[in-house]
Amino acid sequence: MEDIKRRLEIILKKIDTDGERKKIREIEAESAEPSFWKDHNYASSKMKELSDLQKELEELDQVEELIRDGKEKEAEDIISRLENLLYFSHPYDQGPAILSIHSGQGGVEAMDWAEMLFRMYTRFFEKKGWRYEVIEEIAGEEAGVKSVVIVVSGKYVYGFLKGEAGTHRLVRQSPFNADNLRQTSFALVEVLPEIEESSEIDIKEDDLDWEFYRASSHGGQNVQKVSSAVRLKHKPTGIVVTAQKERYQGQNRENALKILRARLWLMQEEKIKKQEQELKGGYKTPGWGNQIRSYVLHPYHMVKDLRTGFETSDTQGVLDGNIDQFIEEELKKI
Repeated sequence: MEDIKRRLEIILKKIDTDGERKKIREIEAESAEPSFWKDHNYASSKMKELSDLQKELEELDQVEELIRDGKEKEAEDIISRLENLLYFSHPYDQGPAILSIHSGQGGVEAMDWAEMLFRMYTRFFEKKGWRYEVIEEIAGEEAGVKSVVIVVSGKYVYGFLKGEAGTHRLVRQSPFNADNLRQTSFALVEVLPEIEESSEIDIKEDDLDWEFYRASSHGGQNVQKVSSAVRLKHKPTGIVVTAQKERYQGQNRENALKILRARLWLMQEEKIKKQEQELKGGYKTPGWGNQIRSYVLHPYHMVKDLRTGFETSDTQGVLDGNIDQFIEEELKKI
């Protein structure tokens, strides 16, 4: 029971119950206005928000009552559900994600590292029972990949994966030179939610600059004879997206727009976060300057998360997709 009480204290510190009660009053007052119901989608989303807030406060009251009555098992069930709500409170947390891996400077070493991360994440997806599809891949000239983009589907995919965004650093003996010199390589992982076309991201056709070209191939019977690959530039922001994995231009266009919507959403989110965090200090964008995890294979074995301090010497297990504890430790910080 002491563990249940401790976990409840953590939840109560994270949930602004006064703020939630105020929000409930505001939505109730808004819904009393006749104009509120004219926009069905808006009204529906607000009533869903109201219901979720009311349920959360009711469950907090209920778990406190169960603790007083000594009903540990029932209290544990509600606590676990509330903890999940805390971890996955973002509107897109329950949905799919677009995970991209980009090799950093260092030529073939970095491209090989990007492919190692690709293997690590796909093994993790398989362990979780998630479906995934590679929608863009640029192979390295000698080995590995320059970049790869994967759409991952399943329950809470974005919520679980969003903390993986940032730079991943590898230290090892190089397998690509005869002297086995110690080599440091970097790869960037981007994680975006999959944004539906009808959501808040408005993309105007006039803002798009499309280019079509033949997708790269290895020759033989599979040489592309039509311009199925696409390069999409969003003129207002300068964001450039390419897609060439699919055989048909229409599918590549859809994939390019899917990635663009997600990146525009991220740009909006980062602007808001930056404004909020700059007031507090310590803002970091999830890009090359934000190193989140170090994987050392030589002269010792250690994978360490630089944000949480969590580490393990089981480097092979991690590279085989056993990254649950790293993700859980990061979620606890939210």
